[in-house]
Amino acid sequence: MPDLSYLEWPFLEPRHREHALKLRDWVRASAPGIPHGDTVAEVDAACRAWVRALAEGGWLRASAPDDGPHDVRTLCLTREALAYQDGLADFAFAMQGLGSGPIALCGTPEQKRRYLPGVRSGELIAAFALSEPEAGSDVSAIATTAVQQGEHYLLSGEKTWISNGGVADFYVVFARSGEGPGARGLSAFVVDADAPGLGVVERLEVTAPHPLARLTFEDCRVPAGARLGAGGAGFKIAMMTLDVFRSTVGAAALGFARRAYAETLQHATTRHLFGAPLSAMQLTQAKLADMALEIDSSALLVYRAAWTKDRGAERVTREAAMAKLFATEAAQRAVDAAVQLHGARGVQKGGIVERLYRDVRALRIYEGASEVQGQVIARQELARFAEGVG
Repeated sequence: MPDLSYLEWPFLEPRHREHALKLRDWVRASAPGIPHGDTVAEVDAACRAWVRALAEGGWLRASAPDDGPHDVRTLCLTREALAYQDGLADFAFAMQGLGSGPIALCGTPEQKRRYLPGVRSGELIAAFALSEPEAGSDVSAIATTAVQQGEHYLLSGEKTWISNGGVADFYVVFARSGEGPGARGLSAFVVDADAPGLGVVERLEVTAPHPLARLTFEDCRVPAGARLGAGGAGFKIAMMTLDVFRSTVGAAALGFARRAYAETLQHATTRHLFGAPLSAMQLTQAKLADMALEIDSSALLVYRAAWTKDRGAERVTREAAMAKLFATEAAQRAVDAAVQLHGARGVQKGGIVERLYRDVRALRIYEGASEVQGQVIARQELARFAEGVG
């Protein structure tokens, strides 16, 4: 059982504490019923099962709200609790939110009515199609094009590393529509998975299995009404969406770190070495202290960012980047320490700590690699200094 004293911090309200405690009980009971292997088919089936289970439990309402902005603290608490128990459960919840986020934030009433209820009910699986072979963290380098022809757009190009690729019912696709150079010439479109010209050409397998694919668009015809927001607003929509969900990546990392710490405490106090518990060794105590320190530090940054956004801040670019960067790097260190202290058991396939070791690594890359987050923070700090802040 993880330390839940942080639920009493002033960043959170009573409704957040109630949500977190109920969810922890629910996911602990649900996880054993949704096992998954490593094959594409097994992972796809488990992902769909998690979406259905999360919908039936009512937990997807937070991912695609219909009555106001996202409650980022609820998103973070949900991802933390799910990641603590099962990385694929966290993935399923996160992608329902990220994939539908642009619609919730910038969609027309008709677009919201068409997609968001299905996301909440689990009938529709969402995906966010931003990355390309030569455009990952540098969104302005997107090459996929969207050419308007009367009442339609023709999309042509390629997307890769797309989470939920191959299982999604719709994709929010970012493409170059030509209103201006670089980031100023991008637009966002909702593209149904069965749209003619959209192909899932490769399923990608990674260290921690989850649905992932490479997509191609060959004169993929979508109605003009599928565009989100104004022409040329795609970069702004992408950044608004990431501003909401980037803090939640830190929350998922926090869930992984808390589980690694709990497993390590249990192991260190029951495993004996040289006639004494492993926890009696000063080097072990030093590692435990570092893990505890970085977990609390991560939580403070994550929930500070979420609280700031929920209080109405238009942008939390700096706070979200700090939360994601620190929490994901700290979680990697915590999990690595857990593996080391578990010895051979830490790398035994199928064990909890070994699974965490595979689960945590991608968080330092997706939604902006750690190096990019550092650059974002530095730019924000320099801008604040120029304005006389700090």
